[in-house]
Amino acid sequence: MSQWKTLCSISEAPKPGAAIECNLHEEGIDICLANVNGTLAAVNNICPHRQGPLGQGWIEGEAIVCPWHAWAFNLKTGIADPPEKASVDVYPVRIEGEVVQIVVGGFDLPE
Repeated sequence: MSQWKTLCSISEAPKPGAAIECNLHEEGIDICLANVNGTLAAVNNICPHRQGPLGQGWIEGEAIVCPWHAWAFNLKTGIADPPEKASVDVYPVRIEGEVVQIVVGGFDLPE
């Protein structure tokens, strides 16, 4: 079942062009929260290549780039730039009051 979980406060959210690492301790999930031109996006923080921390990476266009080996993942789809076919989980984001929340659990993203 889908459930909204608080990730951080708005004041802790990254500024445009930046990303941070967050952790949902009770869910055991590490999240990369990125800000692309004022829009927040959340993906799994762990790069599938060598488990690099995506939240320590940088933003290029609409992708987060892993700081370890420069694999880039689209923040909307989670899919790595070609030629790799790797991907990371993408989480819906909303701002509720003064906090940033994401959906965790079973969910389907709209096409």
